[in-house]
Amino acid sequence: MSALPEVRTRCVVVGGGPAGMMTGYLLARAGVDVVVLEKHADFNRDFRGDTIHPSTLELMYELGLLDEFLKLPHQEFSQLQGIFNGHLVPITDFSRLPTHCKFIAFMPQWDFLNFLAERGRRFSSFHLEMEAVVTRLLMDHGRVTGVRVRTPRGEREVLADLVIGADGRDSYVREAAGLQSIDFGSPMDALWMRLSKQTGDPDQLFGRVDFGRVFVMLDRGDYWQCALVIAKGAFADIQGRGIEALRGDIVEMIPFLKNRVAELRDWDDVKLLTVQVNRLREWYRSGLLCIGDAAHAMSPIGGVGINLAIQDAVAAANILVPDLLRGTTISIETLRKVQERREFPTRVTQRVQLLVQDNVITRVLASSGSMKPPLVFRVLGAIPFLRRIPARMVGLGFRREHVAKYITEAKGG
Repeated sequence: MSALPEVRTRCVVVGGGPAGMMTGYLLARAGVDVVVLEKHADFNRDFRGDTIHPSTLELMYELGLLDEFLKLPHQEFSQLQGIFNGHLVPITDFSRLPTHCKFIAFMPQWDFLNFLAERGRRFSSFHLEMEAVVTRLLMDHGRVTGVRVRTPRGEREVLADLVIGADGRDSYVREAAGLQSIDFGSPMDALWMRLSKQTGDPDQLFGRVDFGRVFVMLDRGDYWQCALVIAKGAFADIQGRGIEALRGDIVEMIPFLKNRVAELRDWDDVKLLTVQVNRLREWYRSGLLCIGDAAHAMSPIGGVGINLAIQDAVAAANILVPDLLRGTTISIETLRKVQERREFPTRVTQRVQLLVQDNVITRVLASSGSMKPPLVFRVLGAIPFLRRIPARMVGLGFRREHVAKYITEAKGG
């Protein structure tokens, strides 16, 4: 493969997911020259998180993008509900949140990422490269100075004053940098699949808990994106029972799917998501910072991963932009400030997720028959006022970020 001319930029962001795209957009809007590298050819991949929470929608408002954003296809839910043994149980109520949007928006992640990419391209300092796979970190006397990238046109080096790793839970950047993580484990994995949507199907989001299983259905318009939560490491046993048994398990929980589970023809139609919960001890080293899932892999409980990643991106931009614009070297102390700002909400969120895993999910997966809602859900169902508590935890998180004025009022590069 031929070598291409090297590129020099102020900041290179590895990964075009929510954290990476939001970081690239904010830096470019502030006038910082930034290159975002995404290893895939497009963003159109199934089985990614869809929840855009009120905290993220509020950031879109602060950036003046909310009205355009909400023109994209999406569904809005001011409450989230679960079904236990056939009984509908209200869990959260977002209608009283102190935000412009008092709901969760369910939107395909590719639409969200394409939106940020299109808005980013309005700035001359924003450069998005697709099919750009990072193969090596470049180093100079212990400091990260850029990345080596493989593209369809050849390989080249991208030199940067700062590398931001936003390449997800299986981050190459954090591995190559030798950053150490703390692994908290998880009792569950998830099987993702898609089933067609038909006339007469319920038009609301379903999260059903029964028969030792949790089954989630997300409305994609003409199909359902479904997730079956299973015990950690149980996929081999499920495969051993055969695809027909899996179809039967689904119908037992969601009877109206009986006439379409045959769409799951074989195991190629079922994708395993291995659930991880971990976080880095240090999110940085000289010349490099990790954010989002690259810094802390979250459980799918609460669907907060995307929004925590977005909050990381905003905090990082707020802290880094002044030095990036001045052209000064980004110090270890400055990078540490990003972790200090975002570590508290990460720790608390993971702690809550682990409590739910240990006290609810583990109990559900260990049962075999119909089950009553756990006490906490019975209380939430009976006392409407209390639903505001999980709504704030899920919808706003434990430390909301706001875009700094020197970013929102900047004219871009």
